[in-house]
Amino acid sequence: MAFGIGANARKADATYVRGIQKKIACECWFTSTGKLIPLMVKLQDEDGQIQTIREITVHSQEKKMYAGVPSMEYDCTLAMEHKNIRVWLIYYQTENQWVLNYR
Repeated sequence: MAFGIGANARKADATYVRGIQKKIACECWFTSTGKLIPLMVKLQDEDGQIQTIREITVHSQEKKMYAGVPSMEYDCTLAMEHKNIRVWLIYYQTENQWVLNYR
């Protein structure tokens, strides 16, 4: 029999991020309340060229923990080469690193 009042209960961590991750550079804005908003991303394509994407639509954002690492995950649509692509932008707070994740 286990005893407890739930004082140590917390949201379970995700063990890993599903999908394919690419490291990116991200220009972002911090509001006066501390909210982080991605404005533009740069990523390297298969040919080694740097692509700049300025058309970002953020659908939602969520604080997450991946293996104990705090992060902010943004569900977004990027407008690239006349196509809209659904991706997740993830900011790993302790590492100050952005990744683009697509599934």
